[in-house]
Amino acid sequence: MKKKKILEFLKWVAIFGIGILVPVVYVDSMAYGKIVLAPLNIVLYNVFSQHGPDIYGQEDFSYYIINGCLNFNVVFPLAFVALPLTYFAAYIVDIPISGRTPAWLRLLAMYLWVAIFFLQSHKEERFLFPIYPLIALHGAVSVDCLQKLYCHVVVGWRYRRVQREHSTAAMPYQHYTQSSAWLAILISAAFILLSVSRSLALYKGYHAPLDVYMEMNWLVQDKAVHSLPPGKQVNVCVGKEWYRFPSSFFLPNNDWHLQFIQSEFKGQLPKPYGNSTFVIPSHMNDMNLEEVSRYMDIKYCHYLIDLDTPQVAPHEPRYSGQQDEWSVLATHSFLDAPRSHSLYRAFYIPWLSARYCQFANYNLLKTTRTKNKRTKKNS
Repeated sequence: MKKKKILEFLKWVAIFGIGILVPVVYVDSMAYGKIVLAPLNIVLYNVFSQHGPDIYGQEDFSYYIINGCLNFNVVFPLAFVALPLTYFAAYIVDIPISGRTPAWLRLLAMYLWVAIFFLQSHKEERFLFPIYPLIALHGAVSVDCLQKLYCHVVVGWRYRRVQREHSTAAMPYQHYTQSSAWLAILISAAFILLSVSRSLALYKGYHAPLDVYMEMNWLVQDKAVHSLPPGKQVNVCVGKEWYRFPSSFFLPNNDWHLQFIQSEFKGQLPKPYGNSTFVIPSHMNDMNLEEVSRYMDIKYCHYLIDLDTPQVAPHEPRYSGQQDEWSVLATHSFLDAPRSHSLYRAFYIPWLSARYCQFANYNLLKTTRTKNKRTKKNS
């Protein structure tokens, strides 16, 4: 019987594996012009290469704990205790938990994923994204177990005391979700409140880049500000703010191009997408090494987007203070995390967040060099 179940399991693994791999390999191979097995390439690079993904940064064990608590607040710790809490509640309440599938097997997927990725030195928040639904499910399981325990221990003790005092053998039946509904409501309310607070903190602290890039769509219509003729390439440059560029869809039209200027970041910067997926792009490496071909000389920049903070470095000056070179066209407030309180910047708390958080100016700058040249020529 056991051997038959194993064979049945392997059969369905093969069916689903082939059903997924065949279209994936077909689409990828059509795009790249050669046979490509992307899942295999991911494993070969991240597991069997000499450097692995560690060259892109390493974090300690607390990284996922902090991110999980920020994204799921009270649900995250509840999700992690779902498995032991299930068996503890079953033991205390004395109810069966095993059906056709054992309880531990039904809850195992999240723990396996966590065990694999928590042990990797290179950590990214997106690596936990596939198990977000499982985190919510495990959190709900824990809440259900707490309701059962409350009903059995607290409500049950209360009923037993009434029975002893009134010498009655009858015990009125009440479903556990009725007596413990307040517990589920309390946890849900805390989750909603903290989630809204987190969303407000993210918006108030970090919405500036989107607003600044949207400003450029108004500039292109103002000829007094944007005087370049249609069809001429417009260079929008970024230095240390390269990773906050949202998308080329935020640029006004195809004449506008994002360009990189040198900053203190020494890794490999992105490269504009070519005209074909068949072509292997030049000036690329798999070691995350700096590619100087990405940089544009700042004198060719028409606009510059920069966060104006007190911290300066040789390749990260305060461009907003160079008034002879740049003029500020638009500015929005952006959270200065190093100078802000960790709790009040993580969750928005009225009055307190405004008091304990510091903000810097996220600026859209325009070069003054073109205007200076024109003025000098006229004089």
